[in-house]
Amino acid sequence: MSVHLVGGGWYAETDAAVFGPFLAEATARGVAAGRAEPRIAILAVRDEDGAEHAANLVAAVSAAGEFEPKVTVVTPGDVFALTAVSEADGILVGGGVTPAYLAAVAPIAGEVRRQVAAGIPYLGFSAGAMIAAERALIGGWRMGGVEVSGEHAAEGLDEITIEPGIGLLDVTVEVHAAQWGTLSRLIAATEAGLIEGGLAVDENTALVVGEGALSVVGAGSVWRVSQADGGVLVSTFGA
Repeated sequence: MSVHLVGGGWYAETDAAVFGPFLAEATARGVAAGRAEPRIAILAVRDEDGAEHAANLVAAVSAAGEFEPKVTVVTPGDVFALTAVSEADGILVGGGVTPAYLAAVAPIAGEVRRQVAAGIPYLGFSAGAMIAAERALIGGWRMGGVEVSGEHAAEGLDEITIEPGIGLLDVTVEVHAAQWGTLSRLIAATEAGLIEGGLAVDENTALVVGEGALSVVGAGSVWRVSQADGGVLVSTFGA
């Protein structure tokens, strides 16, 4: 199984590279199931632009090849049913307000974990990447009242907030790293001991976590943050 973590962003020139490995895995699953095209469950949690966001995700994946989209859109406060991810060759969870995504996916998290363990690839786009972790950083911009990142990425939360995620990864994930300056939030959470460390993914970039070594595809970098004597250690790796 592989988990694909996309840091967000829309950039047609890199979509094939970013979404291609995920689609290739889903295609292999589809072939094994006897389908001419893989069926990908696309989950979105949005207020009024859910259909538009889902269409953008479909277009981004389509840059890498053909597939059958199975789209489910709910509004914040609603939750997904198990049927949203049934009979799928891949699961794609979109972007938006991270706490709303976590609340909507939580009731089916066990089924998502079961399917991924059985070999169904998962792709998290922005919020969908953040909630994939066991300990998910879901928002906030201050720690003890002190600013540690921009309020624009706070997700409606004041203090940095860590919640149990859906449990596909044992490492915390941050997104829009270089573009939104969220790396400082991951550093602050690590230095304070809220988490042991994490990975921050740039936009138009995907981190692929599988059975082998980590791999990066797309235009940007992945930033690794870990605890160290006297502070934290930050390093990067890219495609």
